[in-house]
Amino acid sequence: MEPGTILLICALVLVVLSFIIWVCSRYKKCPSDKIMVVYGSIGKNKDGTNRSAKCIHGGAEFVIPVFQSYAFLDLTPISIQVDLTNALSRQNIRIDVPSRFTVGISTEPGIMQNAAERLLGLRNTEIQELSKDIIFGQLRLIIATMDIEEINTDRDKFLAAVSNNVETELKKIGLRLINVNVTDISDESGYIAALGKEAAAKAINDAKKSVAEQERDGSIGEANAQMEQRIKVSEANSIAIQGENEAKMKIAMSEAALKEKQAEALKIATTAEKIQAAKALQESYAAEQAAEEARRSKEQATLEADLIVKAEAKKREMELAAEAEAEQIRRKAKGEADAIYAKMEAEARGMEEILKKQAAGFAEIVQSAGGDAEAALKLLIADKLEELMRVQVDAIKNIKIDKVTVWDNGQNGDGKNATAGFISGMMKAVPPLEEVFGMAGMQLPEILGKKLPEAPDTTAAE
Repeated sequence: MEPGTILLICALVLVVLSFIIWVCSRYKKCPSDKIMVVYGSIGKNKDGTNRSAKCIHGGAEFVIPVFQSYAFLDLTPISIQVDLTNALSRQNIRIDVPSRFTVGISTEPGIMQNAAERLLGLRNTEIQELSKDIIFGQLRLIIATMDIEEINTDRDKFLAAVSNNVETELKKIGLRLINVNVTDISDESGYIAALGKEAAAKAINDAKKSVAEQERDGSIGEANAQMEQRIKVSEANSIAIQGENEAKMKIAMSEAALKEKQAEALKIATTAEKIQAAKALQESYAAEQAAEEARRSKEQATLEADLIVKAEAKKREMELAAEAEAEQIRRKAKGEADAIYAKMEAEARGMEEILKKQAAGFAEIVQSAGGDAEAALKLLIADKLEELMRVQVDAIKNIKIDKVTVWDNGQNGDGKNATAGFISGMMKAVPPLEEVFGMAGMQLPEILGKKLPEAPDTTAAE
């Protein structure tokens, strides 16, 4: 899609959204404390005339752009102080009637229409002044049709007449009367004050007359009451004395019977108390014995449980220690065995290498000797001859002889003296090479000498 087409589509979407938002903004909601008046092209009435306005209270209305507009009427009550002075009554007496009226725009359908036509756009002060003029006129009219006595004494009638007349006139401009409060009524001639004084004097005289009559009746009644009191008191005294005597006799008899019954009750109570005390003491002893037995059983069970638990714990501890020690010994033995095995295996490998090297060296010696094993052996012995002689000498070299005593008688038959024989014997104590080779299953090479034939035993022959 080309960029120009995309821009055109975006512009169309933006225009449509703007139009929808603008249309939605024309949907107006009416608050509960106001009346929304829609005016403009509203429609026609039933008689065909153009409708001036449409009033809405507690709802919403779509206001058509360009063709319609709207405004609000405030339903807040308006308090108006009306101080009416020099109002002429039906008796031609001028009076002052200070009062306070509370009015507000009506929410009745027809009256709302009047308010929309006559009060839309006016401020509260302007509505207050307009209402005040209407109220002044109606108050003067009502006072002119009533006597001062009616206005002053029958206040409900006066307020009902004011409410009816004033509210009828207020409805014509879309208002309704909420409350009327007349504070006080006075006149310049003092007629109302005189009426008040007359009423007060009459009330005072009536009160005084009533008090005198009541005092008279009270005195007569008091005298009659005193006479009747004395008669009744005397009769009552005689009857009372007789009654007192009878009562005293009854009291004496009753006290005697009471003391008798009290003694019996005390005896029964004492016996029962002692029996109950003995039973309670017996039950207490039994309960203490049972409690002591239970305590002993509990302590024994606790002690046994502690011993068993400690023994079990000790046993388990010893088992774990033995298992740990056995495991340690097994691991140590396994480690020592592995070490010994590794050492012996290493020694075996070393010995095997030594023997292999010796065999290889001996094979080279035999090969050097022209394949003659005996000649090769002679070469080896010749090489080790000095070491063999050193071994023979070392055998007696380290013998410590502090002192040698020789009793020498001269030479022996073989031409040797005793000292020479001693030394020669020590040398002979070392095994000859021929015997060593013989014990090894070998024969001493001729290069090292031959064994001389043994001399015949002449002593046996002799």
